[in-house]
Amino acid sequence: MSRSAVESDIRETLGLVPEFLTEIPDSMIETEWASFKEFELAETAIPNKYKELIGLAVSGATRCRYCVYFHTEAAKLFGASDEEVNEAALMAKHTMGWSTYLNTRQFDYDRFKTEFDRIAAHLRSQEPALV
Repeated sequence: MSRSAVESDIRETLGLVPEFLTEIPDSMIETEWASFKEFELAETAIPNKYKELIGLAVSGATRCRYCVYFHTEAAKLFGASDEEVNEAALMAKHTMGWSTYLNTRQFDYDRFKTEFDRIAAHLRSQEPALV
């Protein structure tokens, strides 16, 4: 597709062509837009609301304010409540904290996996099932 055809599709889909897309080189605009449109906006194996909450958590961890804003607003567009947005942020904080602790202490990874597999087996055996 020509750049003008891609930008026409962007405009039709988003209502405008955002600056961050105008800066993508002509040789890449078609594939970048297709990827964005088919992954960010289309339904995939993970429902859009949950993809955006995942994106929000990752964005918080990477400290990208552009991505935090985008994924927060996109999650809300796809039906996420303020409580779900807050929980995604707390999940990111929780995960980053444990990651820092586990990696700093350098616990044996194989033992960690074995212990977690035992925990998962135990939880699966509980009534009512937790997972």
